Amino acid sequence: MLLELRAENYTVIDQAVASFGPGLNLLTGETGAGKSILIDALALLLGGKASSDIVRHGAEKAVLGCVFEATPGALAVLDRNGLDAAAFSDDILLRREIGANGKGRVFVNNQPATVAVLRELAPELGLIHSQGETLGAFDQAQQRLLLDRFADVSLEAVSAAYSAWRATTEKLEELRSAEQDRLRMADLWRFQSKEIADAGLTSVDEDVQLETEKRVLANAEKLYTAAMSAHELLYEGEGSAETTLGAALKQVEELAKYEPKFTGAAQQLAAAKAAVEDVSAEVRDFADSAQASPERLADIEDRLAALDKLKRKYGPTLADVIRFGEEAATKLAEVENRDALLVQLGAQQAEDAERYRKAAEELTAVRTAAAGKLEKLATGQINELAMNVRFKVVVSPQREQAAWTAHGWDRIECLIATNAGEPLKPLEEIASGGEMSRVMLALKVTVEDSYAAATKGRRKSNVPTPRMLVFDEIDIGIGGRAAEAVGKKLKALSKRQQVVCITHLPQIAAFADQHFVIEKTEKGGRTRTSIRLMESTEREREVARMLSGAKLTEASLENARQLLELSR
Repeated sequence: MLLELRAENYTVIDQAVASFGPGLNLLTGETGAGKSILIDALALLLGGKASSDIVRHGAEKAVLGCVFEATPGALAVLDRNGLDAAAFSDDILLRREIGANGKGRVFVNNQPATVAVLRELAPELGLIHSQGETLGAFDQAQQRLLLDRFADVSLEAVSAAYSAWRATTEKLEELRSAEQDRLRMADLWRFQSKEIADAGLTSVDEDVQLETEKRVLANAEKLYTAAMSAHELLYEGEGSAETTLGAALKQVEELAKYEPKFTGAAQQLAAAKAAVEDVSAEVRDFADSAQASPERLADIEDRLAALDKLKRKYGPTLADVIRFGEEAATKLAEVENRDALLVQLGAQQAEDAERYRKAAEELTAVRTAAAGKLEKLATGQINELAMNVRFKVVVSPQREQAAWTAHGWDRIECLIATNAGEPLKPLEEIASGGEMSRVMLALKVTVEDSYAAATKGRRKSNVPTPRMLVFDEIDIGIGGRAAEAVGKKLKALSKRQQVVCITHLPQIAAFADQHFVIEKTEKGGRTRTSIRLMESTEREREVARMLSGAKLTEASLENARQLLELSR
């Protein structure tokens, strides 16, 4: 959902802020007030092409910004592009600066980004349907998503089959390509694997253990002297700690016979005497083992030198060395067993391909059946909006492997004929932006009604849908009942996802959940455009203005009240 839109020094806008809400957000205003300018600003924030002409005269740059609620798809886009979403886990902030010199900057969640990232985010956040924007918004991918949502299809089987087939195919291609290079590398891998294997590494921390033993051997005499001195002081010597503690313990035990409070003290002294005896035995045993051995020391130094050589060549740690050896052995085995592996992978690829074909054929059947239902329902919805069209959804399976994808092999195309006797043509060839917007509205309503009925009382489909839709020029060339029908469909659609719409018709404006007015004023010799959310009483006057023009009459006000009441 779009939460906020900001524009500063943008064409005739000095500074404007609009906070949008759920449901149907309608924008109205006098002709030429700049209603479409705000939609153009949103289009720029979703990756539209910018020009320095949009910078307000006298300003250095135009600054546009918006806040969207985050969606899983949008967060995945941020992750793919290395953008941190942690600080704004619930929202996505977009900002774009366009300089008067033609240079621009893009920020996503206050981090530098590119226009390409905005374009990648766009279908995850919203779609704009207008004369200039629908063509790019409703591409093949969006038409497929629309049909899949209508059919409530599951892509899990075809996606899993595609992933398995793709992985096997890539491994097979890798094995077949650069065969000479791999054969040349085989000698190197053989040498590396043998060198590491011959080293006979006992554990990943063998070098650490040897370093410890080396320190002991190198300081054997010093350590022996220290250990024997400690043993003498603790146990053997005259006046040793053990002797002193033993004498003290006897005296305290004598006290405890007559005064019970010394029982605890006697126990503490007994524990201390036992601890001294244990430490004394430990240092004595260490002294016995701390014998200088030049031969063992030399062996350890040679072994450590060999291990250091391996670490310099194959990794900073012995764990890396062992891992490198295993990888070299695996690559060598692949080369040596190439023919057998090719046969094995070829058989696996054929099996994976057959599994994919089966899943894709099943998906095509589901989509084809759904397409027939969608075109019938959508045709009825479209013709309620002052149009008389023939509408068709064509599912064309592209069975060659080059067309295989994780969402199947089907090409989905919506075709329409807006006049009798004309052939069916792709939607993007419709000349009128208003007709295109109405077709899109009818399609969206049809799909969402069907989806809501299909998923009632159970888990929702995994097929994503934009959470925000913008309709501009949707009311061009219509009025009366058709306008009321458009308003009702916009209202129905807005119950399931946020809708933003520009309208010139009071029959549509009456259905708004949030009604914004765009106003143009002149101040200090400069034209300024502003946007504000209207209260209920103001809405009545704005709808009346749309009915009768600048001069309000009691009749137009009464008609406005009736329209607003009927819309509820």
